Amino acid sequence: MGITFNLELNNKANKKKTYAIFLRITQNKKHTRKKTTVEVKRKSDFNPKAKPGSWIRQSEPNHKVWNDALEKEIEDAKIAYRKLKSSGLATKELIKSKITSADASPSFLDFAKERTQDIFNKGGYRNYKKYNGFCNKLEAFLNTLHKKDVLFSEVTTAFLAKFESHLFTLCNARNSEAKLHPSTISLTIRIFKTLINRAIGEKIITPDMNPFLGFTYTKTIASPKDKLNESEITTIEELDLEKNTLIWHCRNYFLFSFYMAGIRAGDLMQLRWNNITPDGRLDYRMGKTKKDRSIFLHAKAMDIIKQYHKEDIKPSDYIFPLLDNSETYAQAVTEEQKATLPPKVIVKLTDSISSKNALINKYLKKIANKAEINKKISFHISRHSFAKIAKDKGVDNSHLKMLLGHSNIKVTEVYMGNFETEETDKVMNSIFEEKKLNDNEKIKNLLKQMDISELENIIKELKKNELKNSADKTHL
Repeated sequence: MGITFNLELNNKANKKKTYAIFLRITQNKKHTRKKTTVEVKRKSDFNPKAKPGSWIRQSEPNHKVWNDALEKEIEDAKIAYRKLKSSGLATKELIKSKITSADASPSFLDFAKERTQDIFNKGGYRNYKKYNGFCNKLEAFLNTLHKKDVLFSEVTTAFLAKFESHLFTLCNARNSEAKLHPSTISLTIRIFKTLINRAIGEKIITPDMNPFLGFTYTKTIASPKDKLNESEITTIEELDLEKNTLIWHCRNYFLFSFYMAGIRAGDLMQLRWNNITPDGRLDYRMGKTKKDRSIFLHAKAMDIIKQYHKEDIKPSDYIFPLLDNSETYAQAVTEEQKATLPPKVIVKLTDSISSKNALINKYLKKIANKAEINKKISFHISRHSFAKIAKDKGVDNSHLKMLLGHSNIKVTEVYMGNFETEETDKVMNSIFEEKKLNDNEKIKNLLKQMDISELENIIKELKKNELKNSADKTHL
């Protein structure tokens, strides 16, 4: 992976009517260019084929000074190359970054936008929206600084601190009277860090240029997760709802998710009849983690599915009437077929899932009111409720990991960290519960509170009573 250094002339004159000379860095037949400090008045003053140190012809009065300057710039580039090569990071971009001034540093904003577009092109629309939101927030911050761009060389620890402070001043998109949610701020900073790490991985910047090495951002504290108990689930099950109404369907979707270990909304909407196996299992791939799941369809879940079965259904039809079987995205049945969908089709599918999820959540609020449940119920609460009830019944985290489809046990431990369980309640009660004392223990505790003289008097009285009782028995 050799790198060569050459000089070339810009054939187009600038505003000063001079011609700039560029240092061209070539790697694998691809070039990057850095403007040198030398400009000539006439094209003929520069000879790119001349021997080193003779590029500027003697007809130019400043030929000696300018040739020396050009030689130095090439030598600086070679020194940067040798240093980077020793660490295995020698790329034309890094060499340019090392030898250039701050104004010629690669644009971080351009890099972020390019990676955001890459995510869109690959069909990751959910992540695309997150990264696009990051770019929009960064551009808004730059506007406050009267800047249109930010270079990698300008992304310092101080810049990160100012950007984070700016995020805390922003309003929530859904509620203009509230500030940006802390979890959104945390996500924005994490995306920033991911982009910096990727730039390092692609050798656009060196590891020592990582601004996060000296920056600690404010991480959000997980808020308590709402969840329903068994009694509340039963209340929802027993609500008298008119069959085939929208609220009736939404209850079915929520309960089916609960019965099936908290299947996510997007996965539930994309379930097809061919996901049900002959032996009564539900086999599907999770959209979030891309992991395959196989869950037993017990009686309650099967009863819901039966409500949607029709004689003329096709194996590839969606089980629940949420997505349109006639849409282009519906034709992609397998994961391999989904991977070939054009970005625009994926956008339509993702938007459809989002709008249906919002509709379900709207009706789940109505269900909560009917059930007199004073909790914010959303579709995802079915997942939290399943985990909470399973934990209270003694299911350990290793089994919950499999049921919830988590990638590793640490995710499950964090996920379960906010749930109170009956087990912890019992522990608390055992700590503060008053110990029941027998009669002897009570007497001993009373005696400990008396002084010696009081005890001696009590003993004397007891002996007198004992002698008297003994005399009475003899007389009888």
